[in-house]
Order: sequence, then C-alpha cells, then structure tokens
Amino acid sequence: MQTRPRRYHHGDLPAALLARAEETLREKGSAALSLRELARDLGVSHTAPSRHFADKQALLDALALVGYERMTEAMVASQVDAGESCRKRLEAMVRAYVGFCLDNAELLNLMCSIKHDPQASKALLEAAGRWSELIERLVAEGQRQGEVREGSHERICVPVFATVHGFANLAATGMLAPETVEHGLDEVIAFILRGCAPDGPA
Repeated sequence: MQTRPRRYHHGDLPAALLARAEETLREKGSAALSLRELARDLGVSHTAPSRHFADKQALLDALALVGYERMTEAMVASQVDAGESCRKRLEAMVRAYVGFCLDNAELLNLMCSIKHDPQASKALLEAAGRWSELIERLVAEGQRQGEVREGSHERICVPVFATVHGFANLAATGMLAPETVEHGLDEVIAFILRGCAPDGPA
C-alpha cells in the first residue's frame, strides 16, 4: 500500500516544494506536476505555492536551476581526491557528469529542454554553462602542464563536450543496455584522453 509523502509543517516551503516536485518528476514525469497537487502532498493551502512560484513553469525553471547547480557541485566534488594529474582529474570530472545524468534522467531531460527555451532566465543559462566552464579550465590547466595538446579551447573542448554529453544522453535515455554502460564509459574516457593527449611525448 502506498503512503502519501510526509506533510510539510514549517521551515523552507520553496525547498519542500522543489523536493516534492523532483520526486514527482522522477516517478511520473513533468506532465504530472501540479502546484495544487504539490500543495495537497505537503499539507498546505492550495494557494501557498503561488507565493513562491507564479505558475507551473516557474516551478520547472527553478527545478532545472537546482539541477544544474547540483551537477556543478558533483563535478567540483569529484576533484577533491582526483590528484594532481590533469588526466586523472578530467576522468573524475567526466565520471561525475555521467553519474549525475544517469541518476537524474528525468531531471536532466527537463534541464536540457528549459535551457533551450527562449524565455530561459539569465541565472539558468549561467548555471547551465558552468559544467562546460569547469572542463574548459581543466583543459587550459592541462595545456600549461603539458598534459593536453596545444590548440584553441574550441578545437579541444567541443569534441570533449560532444562525446561526454552524447554518451550520457544515450545512457540516461536507455539507448544503451545497462550492462554496456560501465565498460562503455571506460572506453569513452580513454577516447577523450587520447584526443586530448599532446602530439608529441608528454
């Protein structure tokens, strides 16, 4: 027998709404999200959510922003024990990105769709670009250390972005069999590192 989510009593209502919205997104998809239903789940008046989110779209925008912020946090956290080598740090960052995408497939889909909306907020667009900025900075550092080949960041980073995001999307949407994802990620990382390697001896 299924039980209703624990009711909200006090504290940060916007955070509670976002947390419950993410649960609903994961379980039923974005079409099932409703401010009125969220209010019912949390045990607050049906007008309470509108004090924080003007409508469903505002809620979805906020949820996508939270997703990008958590993605960035995961990628930053991956560097703590990655060591000094740029190659090891890049591997750790790629694994963190793909791991986030696999664990948050429905949220990732929402994040990507809202990012391309002409009405997307400046805050959302900035947050959406931070994961790629992290990789760009790491590539630049690798070039200074001689671990990454010379060349413009566009020539080096765009193939990295395309490879990482493409694999993550295929895995998160079920286009790849689960048993192939783990070793497939190993091959993707090896492919990226070969593409970034210096032309001559490091």
